[in-house]
Amino acid sequence: MTNSAQESPNASGTTHFGFQTVPEGEKQKKVRGVFDSVASKYDIMNDAMSGGLHRIWKRFAVDQLALRPGERVLDLASGTGDLIRLMKPLVGPTGLVLHTDINAAMLAEGRNNLLDHGINTPTTQCNAEALPFADKSFDAVTIAFGLRNVTHKDRALAEMCRVLKVGGRALVLEFSRPNALLKAPYDWYSFNILPKLGAKIAGDAASYQYLAESIRMHPPQEELKAMFETAGMKRVEFFNLTGGIVAVHRGYRLS
Repeated sequence: MTNSAQESPNASGTTHFGFQTVPEGEKQKKVRGVFDSVASKYDIMNDAMSGGLHRIWKRFAVDQLALRPGERVLDLASGTGDLIRLMKPLVGPTGLVLHTDINAAMLAEGRNNLLDHGINTPTTQCNAEALPFADKSFDAVTIAFGLRNVTHKDRALAEMCRVLKVGGRALVLEFSRPNALLKAPYDWYSFNILPKLGAKIAGDAASYQYLAESIRMHPPQEELKAMFETAGMKRVEFFNLTGGIVAVHRGYRLS
């Protein structure tokens, strides 16, 4: 059984929070606790953890959408709004980028950051597994570094497909499986350095221990591609970045 298969909710009503097995209904609360704790230091930690690479990854991901003026975009798990800052100028004043998150603390942090950068865009608190939007409402749906925290990833992907217009595209930017050359040093860094950075910068080692664990429990590249296809998306492909440490998956709704 693969790690990602272990994470899926099962007949016993349990799922995984990092390497812990927890009742399915508790994962969302535990994830909320993580992001309540780290919200104010989220951007600083992203720069520290990745050496600023996360900004390049996000720009590459947005480039794969080929957004046009006037398009409507739904950004899930928006966090502090990095993707929105890249996407809003592309859709222009006639377009829409909707800022959403399930976590109120992250939503507030993101709203403040966007306003600080002169971006005023609608904000909605919602759950990616049950989106409060009509079918065929958006030209693109995105989620960056958020899918691994969703309890039912299959439901979230199906919802992303449902709210896409015909011809619309779904995009997921997420940590993935690095190549064989990087695996050992990446594992050492994740479990030895990340928690220490979390303790020093965010005052929270445990949340960054969870981060390292949650990455290992997330479906690898080919498995996530198959999940896109099961959710109803076509022409699914993925792009490995930094040796597969992260991957961008993109799929289209064609009917």
